[in-house]
Amino acid sequence: MVNPPDDRLRAVEAALFAAEQPLTLAEIQSHVGPAADVKAALAQLQEDYAGRGIELVERGGRWHFQTAADLAHILRREREEPRKLTRAGIETLAIIAYHEPVSRAEIEAIRGVQISKGTLDVLMEAGWVRPAGRREVPGRPLIYATTPDFLSHFGLESRRDLPGIDDLRAAGLLDPVDLAIAELELESPDDSD
Repeated sequence: MVNPPDDRLRAVEAALFAAEQPLTLAEIQSHVGPAADVKAALAQLQEDYAGRGIELVERGGRWHFQTAADLAHILRREREEPRKLTRAGIETLAIIAYHEPVSRAEIEAIRGVQISKGTLDVLMEAGWVRPAGRREVPGRPLIYATTPDFLSHFGLESRRDLPGIDDLRAAGLLDPVDLAIAELELESPDDSD
């Protein structure tokens, strides 16, 4: 029959498991008290965990538990890192959402500037924009549309749920200069008469 570990060994083990980062001998000692033989406890724990799914290791004078190297592939996860869209990315996404399907040239005409090469790539990597075929005009340019992930991310059931000009104006999201230009365009007489 195996003897149960003593309380000091268990305290060192618990301190290491609960730690958010690797601990030095002094830090472990401060958790378990001065009476504990921390070096002996660490040596015993290393022996106890040898060949198991986790192991006790020392790196740079700090101790911690880690997944056994031969099992690390099982626990590997893809981590999503949030990306902050640039102003150009936000404008491009809005143009695609409101005017889809739309070509790169049409996006540039609406924005008034060229799109940098990476802008559409970032939107496609985020899963919000996808190629939607080719326009049936000379040169057959690629056209873009939003994806179901776009709708899901922004809490929309369909593109019809996108806010209209009045909603954007009420929320204060339209630039006052843009509003003034839009009002001038509405007020100016039709020059084609």
